[in-house]
Amino acid sequence: MGERGSGRLPRARYKQELRRLQIELVRLQEWVRAEGRRLVVVFEGRDAAGKGGAIKRVTESLNPRIARVVALPVPTERERTQWYFQRYAAQLPAAGEIVLFDRSWYNRAGVERVMGFCTEEEHQRFLRQCPVFERMLVEDGILLRKYWFSVSDSEQERRFRRRLSDPTRRWKISAMDLESITRWEAYSQAKDEMFARTDIPAAPWYVVEADDKRAARINMIAHLLSTVPYGDVRLPDLRLPPRPAPTGYERPPRQLQTYVPDHAASLRAPDRETRGERAHG
Repeated sequence: MGERGSGRLPRARYKQELRRLQIELVRLQEWVRAEGRRLVVVFEGRDAAGKGGAIKRVTESLNPRIARVVALPVPTERERTQWYFQRYAAQLPAAGEIVLFDRSWYNRAGVERVMGFCTEEEHQRFLRQCPVFERMLVEDGILLRKYWFSVSDSEQERRFRRRLSDPTRRWKISAMDLESITRWEAYSQAKDEMFARTDIPAAPWYVVEADDKRAARINMIAHLLSTVPYGDVRLPDLRLPPRPAPTGYERPPRQLQTYVPDHAASLRAPDRETRGERAHG
């Protein structure tokens, strides 16, 4: 495990290894499908720790009908009256499926605990029931993996500042996220207590050092693959058929269809002009 502050993983090496790991993830997916297995991966950590980016790299080459991401919103009034784990249990995979929780039932041990959204009694009940709940999942055959993305306070602040100044990332940050800066120690205490009560042999926590996002993604995916005994699955032999000969069918004129404007043409023209200027320069 690398130390914080060490050199960042070079982009070229990162892309090369990510490609290799994503091919392995597809093999894992086909094994889960063929063997009827059920895989649950929990992603937890501080705000801006890189959970979303890791999930995106895990799923971008997978079949969304097999691998799906669960990111539940705030519970409804009805859900608040249910057993706490009930709405999460409803999202668990069936045979041949993979579910990735972008935050999970551990909300109760983290943000709900720190922000006062649950009572101390509810928090303690969660810490008692969670190991039982997870043992039940494992005993029923579910492959459960739990990852905690750990980020330093300085790196978290840097990422928050980037999100605030980038219009494509602004949606990723909320007032509650910013509140986590002033409650850094409270979140640390909540996380430490959560680990002490829920880091069990049947479902251990795995910590991912996440100051270097590229390294965090590579490390997490490589570890996940190393913990699942997947193997090759024989795939059907598919070949492109020859195109049939034309039968004389005439398609309607193109002008009868409405096409989107060619916005890209306005972007190509300056490139041609620039190349022309360089050629004559």
